[in-house]
Amino acid sequence: MTAQPPDVETVTALVADAAAAPSLHNAQPWAFRYLRDTGVLRLYADPARALPRTDPGHRGLHMGCGAALLNLRVSAAAAGLAPLMRLLPESAYPELLAEVHLCGGGPPDGALARLGQAIRRRHSSRLPFRDEAVPAAVRERLSEAAGAEGAQLLFPGAWHVRSILDLVRDAEAREAVDPEVRRETARWTRTGPSDTTRAADGISGEAFGPRQRGTSTPVRDFAAGRPMPGRGRAPFEKSPNVALLGTARDGPVDWLCAGQALERVLLRATTDGLVASVTSQPLEWPELRWAVRDPVSAMAHVQMVIRLGYGPEGPASPRRPVTDLLDVR
Repeated sequence: MTAQPPDVETVTALVADAAAAPSLHNAQPWAFRYLRDTGVLRLYADPARALPRTDPGHRGLHMGCGAALLNLRVSAAAAGLAPLMRLLPESAYPELLAEVHLCGGGPPDGALARLGQAIRRRHSSRLPFRDEAVPAAVRERLSEAAGAEGAQLLFPGAWHVRSILDLVRDAEAREAVDPEVRRETARWTRTGPSDTTRAADGISGEAFGPRQRGTSTPVRDFAAGRPMPGRGRAPFEKSPNVALLGTARDGPVDWLCAGQALERVLLRATTDGLVASVTSQPLEWPELRWAVRDPVSAMAHVQMVIRLGYGPEGPASPRRPVTDLLDVR
């Protein structure tokens, strides 16, 4: 163990990078507490930022917090630290998701450190991508990134991609007739641009992207039937590059690992010049989720549907200030 815990300024920078992670509806459901005497940084779930109708089991909440945890580890490695991590360290306090001992010994993880430059460049893009395949070598690196976090990344064939698109449309139809889901979506998504809403969370209008001309890609339409003046339609890629991220088991620890794997894949994709968007729409309905998995694969539980490709980067999402996230003791 190193002798001196990191100072508050360093930890503040680490938390700022952690908070750049993606989360369901950009709710940013995380909180941090730094115990400066011991150099321990704790990650907590923020139940006030849960989505009870869309994510009643908190699977998405855990994945978002897992993505923030991966960013924290990347940022720490880039700063020359070698943190030690424990997931769900106290069973009596399930809201305590992880303890990160920033004074861990040994050299920093070089593979993680090399992803540091991608943290601030990674943005979800719901814009049309080019109809261009992702090379096999790039797909292999993305699969390795998921595997490094104990998850699996698969690229389904064309017939399975079509079935996933059908399931996305099915999920959209279910949402359209569920007023509680529509209200929850409206709470966290705003049809105006960020410079008019001045929100620190949620999804602003410019991040929705255009409406699809036809339905060819798994991109969630956050407008959900609400009018958006000036928002047009556009053709999207006819043969989208879709990947499924999954795990062998399906509990809170697995969701945290899946969130870390998701963010590691997204940072690796950003480093390789790809853009991405994710959707969990068909995974939010238990009767649809089982059908998303590839029946000929060994993936037991799909945790996220990822769309990858080459095209324009999406806009940056609003972020809460670190002063709202970090408690120093």
